[in-house]
Order: sequence, then C-alpha cells, then structure tokens
Amino acid sequence: MNDPQKYTKAAPKESRLRVISCPFVDRLVRNEVQASLAPQVLNLMKFIFCILLLAVVGPQVWAQDPLPELVRRIKPSAVAIETYDVRGEKLSRGSGFFVDVDRVVTNRHVIDNAYRAEIHSSNGNIYPVKGVIAVDAEGDLALLKVEAPPGQVRPLLLDKTSPQEGESIVVIGNPFGLEGSVTNGIVSAVRDIPTFGRIIQITASISPGSSGSPVVNMHGQVIGVATLQITGGQSINFAIPSERISQLQGGPSLLSLSDLIAASGRNKRAKAVQAFRDGLSFLSQDDCEKALPYFEKAVESDSNYAEAWAQTGFCREKLGRHAEAIEASKKAVGLRPSAESYFNIGLASYYLKNYREAAEAYRQAIRLDPYNAADAQYALGLVYRDWGKPEDEIQAYKQAIKLKPDYVSAFERLGSRYLRSKKYPEAIETFKQLAALKPGDANVPNNMGEAYLEMNLMTDAVASFKQAIQLKPDLGKAYYNLGKSFLTMGNRDAAVQQYNILQNLDQDWAEKLNNLINP
Repeated sequence: MNDPQKYTKAAPKESRLRVISCPFVDRLVRNEVQASLAPQVLNLMKFIFCILLLAVVGPQVWAQDPLPELVRRIKPSAVAIETYDVRGEKLSRGSGFFVDVDRVVTNRHVIDNAYRAEIHSSNGNIYPVKGVIAVDAEGDLALLKVEAPPGQVRPLLLDKTSPQEGESIVVIGNPFGLEGSVTNGIVSAVRDIPTFGRIIQITASISPGSSGSPVVNMHGQVIGVATLQITGGQSINFAIPSERISQLQGGPSLLSLSDLIAASGRNKRAKAVQAFRDGLSFLSQDDCEKALPYFEKAVESDSNYAEAWAQTGFCREKLGRHAEAIEASKKAVGLRPSAESYFNIGLASYYLKNYREAAEAYRQAIRLDPYNAADAQYALGLVYRDWGKPEDEIQAYKQAIKLKPDYVSAFERLGSRYLRSKKYPEAIETFKQLAALKPGDANVPNNMGEAYLEMNLMTDAVASFKQAIQLKPDLGKAYYNLGKSFLTMGNRDAAVQQYNILQNLDQDWAEKLNNLINP
C-alpha cells in the first residue's frame, strides 16, 4: 500500500518549489492544467485531494485483513485439555478456553471417563484441573475449575446475542494434538431447536481434538463452543451458543472428575444423554430421519427424560407421523410443560383435523409463553379458519400482529378473512399495512382493488388493479378484475381490451371475463 506520509510531506527548502507527486490526483489533473498553475497552488490542490481520498479509501484498505491480529489476540486464551484414566495413562485430548482467570469451558464429552485432567496453554504452561463447577449434559458443556498463577490467563468475552448468517468466524483448537491450529469460515445457519434452543452451523472444520474450541467473531468475542460429533460413522460439526455458557451454574462445592464418573455410572440418564446428543447432532443438520432413532433410544434408556420426549415428538411431527408425535409430546408436557411441545401437539392435531384439541394445545402454548406467542396465535387462526369460526380467526391474527408487527403471513390471512367476511374497509386498511411490508407484491394491490370494487369505489379499484399489473404484467387475475371494473363502469370496450390481453396471457381468466362480457 502507498505510504500516506508520501502525500503530506513538506517540500524541501530550495530556490525552486518542487511539485508534490500524488499518483491518484495526477490522473485527475491534466498535464496542460498543471502547467498553467503556480506550483504552490498545484501543491495545495493535490494535498487537499489526497487527504480527502485517504479519508474515504484508507479505512477500507487498512481494515481489509484483521485475521492475523485477531488470532494473535485470541490464541493465548485457547487451551488444550489432556485427560487421564484411573491408571494415569493418557485417555484423550480436547480443546477449551478461559472465560475467567480460574475457569475453562470445554465440551462435556472431552472429560468423559477422565480421573485427572490438565490444561495446556499456548505458551507451554500446564495447569491442573481442580474439579468440575457445572455441567450442561444436553448442551455438551462443562465448566472446569483451574488453578493458574495471577497474570498468566487472558479470559475471552462472551457474545450472548445470536450471530448473523454469513458472519465470519474463527475457531482455534487442537486437532490431532497440533496446539493452536486455526480454521476460519462463516456462520452458515442458526437453527432454533424446539425446547432446546439455538444451534449454530459453521463452515469452519472441526477435527478430532478440537471439540470445545472457542468459535470467535471478528470482534474477538466467543459466539459458541465448537462441537464435533461422530455418530453412525458420520462426522458432524456445529457450535453450542455462548448463551448456554452463561447459564452454567455451579453447586455449593466442586465435583471431582472421579466423582463425576461415579455419578454418571449410577445415573441411567447418562446413557440417555449420550443418545440425545447423537440425535441433536443430526437435528443440527435438519435431518429428523437420522435424529429420531437416537431420541427414541434416549427415552428407552430413561422414560422420564422430558427433553428427549420433546425432540421425539418434534421429529415425528416433521416426518408426518402425527398421532405418534402427539403421544410423545404429551409425555414431554406431562414431565415438564413447555410451549414448544404444546405447539407440536397443536400442529399434529390440526393435521389430523382434531380442531378442538389443536385449539386447546395452542392456547396452552400461549399461556406458557405469552410474549413469544406470535406463531401460536397465527396457527390458532388457521385452526379457527378451518373450524368455521371467522371471528375467532380474526382475533387470533390480530393478536399475532400485535406481538409481531411485521408478521406478513398474519396480515395476508387477516386481509383475506376480512374480504371473505365482507368487511371491506377493514380489508383495505389491512392491505395498506401489508403493502408497506411487501411493496413489490402484486397480489396486495389486487386484493385491495377487490375490496374497493365491492364497495363500488371504482376509481380506487381501477388504480389498484393497474398497480398490480405494473408490478406483475402476467397476473391474469388483475386483468380480469380490471375488465370487470370497466364493465361495472359501463365501459365495455375497455373490458374487451382486457379480454384480448388475457387471450394471449391466461385462457382461464380470459374465459371468465368473456362470460361477464357476453353473459
């Protein structure tokens, strides 16, 4: 990159003033113009041009590649974790990172069956793991207590907000024992798993030994914990969001690694959790067909495992097994009521046309989580629509919009219901609001025009249909409606013009319009 000082350097004190060289500006000022200007004036012009150019271009150039500096800053906080069995022999190797001067986060499975563990920092220091502060079994997270001298540890900050799809990320782990290996990529998807929370899909590769690595955004904040699951011979990598780290709460005393093994051995939930995590790895890829057998295995191991019953019901519903989905979701809410499982019962009941049961399930979901119930209100509206309860349908859509003012589908359903219920002023107002959300959708002015037509507001109707045609020149229904409007206004010739257009565009709408022109 050109040196900015080159453009601002003072001219040497000579008998004759030297003209400053600025390649960018030299291209802008023709030679003959330069020749006609005094050197002092030309220098001043170039100086001003260059300063302005650097102000615009400079920050973009200097911010092009922050990755090396980011890695240098983050690397000291990422660690390798060595685990040992009861005989003191090496058991496995994983990754982790400091979140406090005495706390390291890693994956739960990294310390499976470990009686002792050590933290290896990038500068060669080794710190013993004193115990386990907290465990999130479903999220595959563990918070370890570490004894490290003051001033040797640099904790990472957590970003608890949901990352954006396409956001650049960096993973610093220890694949195959190569300490401090760096991979980068993007957030390819953020999936919301019912009753579990979010899972982050990343394109950065996670190799064996890198489970537990920090997934860091370009600001140096941890957005998640890298997790590698090898399930059914298939390697799947994703990240558990940082918000779950902040939810790790320890008990009154530390749990030693050996005590953790003993507790897991006595607890039938441990085997169920492993099957659950295997299912979750496939669910992170939106593959319910492969995930379902693992969730079913989890509930076979522990029939009181509410989270596994919830995911069993969710996957069965996505696979179209509605009756079985209701059975599993009812077991989930019997153990631990949740809005997500009630929503699943409502959805499955709706598909089975059990509208009373569907409505009750959606109402339960709304009661449990009233502030995040926009989807449940919308789904309840669909139930009332098919159940033949138009007034209840309207109220449900209005509640959905109140909770989520940009809920396009709810506006569309509400406008259509107002049209069918012959509430034309309300329909027009709804479609006006929808037009602000979907300005390029030709169906919105077309539907608005139909309401104007029914109210005999012909000027507004014609204008709406013409707007629809302008947005979508092949929208046959709009030409039909425009022709119908012209007939209502007594302009048969204009209606015939729309019929002629439809003959080459849409024969079905052409025939319908012809039946109006020639009854």
